[in-house]
Amino acid sequence: MSSSFSSPTVSLTPGEAGDAARSSANVSHFKLDNGLELVVIPDMRTPVVTHMVWYKNGSADDPVGKSGIAHFLEHLMFKGTTNHPQGEFSNLVAELGGQENAFTSYDYTAYFQRIGKEHLKTLMAFEADRMRNLVLTDEVVTPERDVVLEERRMRTDNDPAAQLDEAVQAALFAHHPYGTPIIGWNHEIESLDRNDALHYYDRFYTPENAILIVAGDVEAQEVLALARETYGAIPACAEPPRRNRTKEPPHRAHRLVSLSDEKVEQPSHERVFLVPSYRTAQPGEAEALETLAYMIGGGATSALYETLVVESKLAVGAGAYYLGSAVDDTRLWVYATPAPGVSLERLDAAIEDVLKRFIEQPIDAEHLARAKTRLVADAIYAQDSQASLARWYGEALATGLTIEDVVAWPERMEAVTAADVTAAAKNWLDKRRSVTGFLLPAEDAA
Repeated sequence: MSSSFSSPTVSLTPGEAGDAARSSANVSHFKLDNGLELVVIPDMRTPVVTHMVWYKNGSADDPVGKSGIAHFLEHLMFKGTTNHPQGEFSNLVAELGGQENAFTSYDYTAYFQRIGKEHLKTLMAFEADRMRNLVLTDEVVTPERDVVLEERRMRTDNDPAAQLDEAVQAALFAHHPYGTPIIGWNHEIESLDRNDALHYYDRFYTPENAILIVAGDVEAQEVLALARETYGAIPACAEPPRRNRTKEPPHRAHRLVSLSDEKVEQPSHERVFLVPSYRTAQPGEAEALETLAYMIGGGATSALYETLVVESKLAVGAGAYYLGSAVDDTRLWVYATPAPGVSLERLDAAIEDVLKRFIEQPIDAEHLARAKTRLVADAIYAQDSQASLARWYGEALATGLTIEDVVAWPERMEAVTAADVTAAAKNWLDKRRSVTGFLLPAEDAA
């Protein structure tokens, strides 16, 4: 899982880190008779609960030619059911002082509410209802499709940086569906209709494909009883859908994607490497990649920032991050913004030199210890947020990991060695496995 939480820098000994992780690991995991998974995470500090339903389908599971249907259906899930008209659920959550939202990613779609604990049963009843009783008509579907098209225009078609990122992803994943944007391609969104939405809903929105996460001031057995009463009443449909995705072939040639636009005021550079995820990596490999990314670009003490921003003044900003939560092989990003007068080609060469240092030179022990301490501390401090904790477990289970993987993660991070980081750099920071993106103002296109 990607520990992308922010927190103040702290100092933890390995023993303290392990104790903190174990102290928050009083997590109960059940499976109902209809196949629905239930995870209960006690948090008694405030009388509120976070209620999340995760479906193990995302944009990478969209049928060929129907890109964007997972995200489109997320919109349509708020349009009412046979038992509750459109707006009733959302209005009730607001009236009770709660919050709600939803999101779609490549590998999952999730719906969540945060509310006083006395209303948990009500949330469960409403969410279970729309798992099977969604009502869709053309009068609802067609206008909402226009909303999604407008969302794409605003977020991608009118944003050169988003266009470049979309092109870089498509180049990195020439065959795998991660190369298709989550929101979908414009021409395919235009073709989506009511039948597409219902077919997708019937296939994926079933209890055996769902994970229920409840974090808050609750007892596990109490939540289990409520879940059986609400979600448990939904009959299982069949075996969970299988994710049969095309595999990305080995990459043997570096690719450069360049985009210039009159809207661009500040050039930027990004390079994306194809790397294993927590699910596809060998034992310890993903943790080494997580550490490597943090040492390269995880803040003001990282190699990229110190070299490019502080020392050489070639950049005004630089960083890196690893997207470890994925069902299939994933991405490690390196990015930088050039200083005035510095070309992207010169910046690219300087970035290459920094990356080579991790392959060819010994890892600095102090830098390694600092990176591991910060990563573990970030994960521990994330447990102060009920919603972040619920999302951490939900994301892990939805991408094929286990409760034990989440609980053991801090200890596995502590075990990362300098040799592990060097091996990760040698194996995966190969330029031939990457795509570089240049974003330029229109006048610099030549």
